[in-house]
Amino acid sequence: MPPERPKAPKSRTGTGPRRPGDRRGAGIAGGRGRPPHRGADNETVWLFGIHAVRDALVNPLRTRRRLILTPNARERLGDAVDGSGMTPEIADPRRFHAPLDPQSVHQGAALEAEPLDWGKLGDLCRPTPRDPSPLVVLLDRVTDPHNVGAILRSAEVFGARAVIAPRHHSAPETGALAKSASGALERQPYLRVRNLGDAMEELRALGYVLIGLDGAGDASIDDAVPGTSGKPLGLALGAEGPGLRPRTRELCDQLARIRAARDFASLNVSNAAAVALHIASMRK
Repeated sequence: MPPERPKAPKSRTGTGPRRPGDRRGAGIAGGRGRPPHRGADNETVWLFGIHAVRDALVNPLRTRRRLILTPNARERLGDAVDGSGMTPEIADPRRFHAPLDPQSVHQGAALEAEPLDWGKLGDLCRPTPRDPSPLVVLLDRVTDPHNVGAILRSAEVFGARAVIAPRHHSAPETGALAKSASGALERQPYLRVRNLGDAMEELRALGYVLIGLDGAGDASIDDAVPGTSGKPLGLALGAEGPGLRPRTRELCDQLARIRAARDFASLNVSNAAAVALHIASMRK
């Protein structure tokens, strides 16, 4: 049975300021109807690139503010723009005026939007009768947006309920992350919490088994995961180099390693997440 996904409420669009009392069109797992609120970053974000902008335009969870397109991008995004209800600003490709980093590969498309808000951890990650053994990923100070974007893609592919990271010392929701996620940011919950250790404690109270990936782990990940069959599972990964912090390690029920064919082999954190998620998705 695939994991439950948030039901899509209606989105608000437009470029003007919100009126007092306006509420965002965000939702949480299972569509429980809790009034949504603004994202934790409390700022707008500029998304760029044809794929990232298209996925944000068709995502009913997004509150969209401003759309800037070149004539070519407007043609390529035709149906998505028409369905969004937005009126784009048409820009000269030689003087693309969106406030982006000059190195951004924007492909003539930029969208200003509010950060997504996926709700509370307890609501989003709680086991349900339809999905009694959900899978989540915990990122301990993984700050590279390209790595986080790739992890979101893998999490979506392998059916994770959420990717959870601390609000500080983690990759924020940015255009670079969205482009690396190749659309997954719009569909795969990326939940940034005040304190990762406290989030792990909350997950344990919900029945989660927490496995930390560590090169010095006593067991291999393919030996450790089968023992969690039928239970909610959290996979914790640390930043390359420092790895998991002491409290994160202490809160894990087990530390496990990815088995390697060479003594000094190592994986990028996004590749390690993909391997671990694949193994976890095979649980019976």
